[in-house]
Amino acid sequence: MKISKEEVLHVAQLARLEIDPSAMAKMADQVGTILGYINSLNQVDTEGVPPTSHAIDLTNAFREDEPGVHLGTGPSLANAPEAEAGAFIVPKVIA
Repeated sequence: MKISKEEVLHVAQLARLEIDPSAMAKMADQVGTILGYINSLNQVDTEGVPPTSHAIDLTNAFREDEPGVHLGTGPSLANAPEAEAGAFIVPKVIA
């Protein structure tokens, strides 16, 4: 699909974009190519094809969320570099 430099400039102004005048011809050609591809997609017969959100059928790969055994304070703090009164000791973050 052929698109003029003026149309590219108009769309650029609507989008608040600055386009270098020396690149205007290349931009018009690239936008024309993209619009041509979109036009070819419009030619595809999609009669009877339901709308989808993904090209392939996806299912959730995660397991069901089930409650587990509580770890407890002792094992939780066993490998901590520093602990005091059942809590982790960490460096001060806010001055």
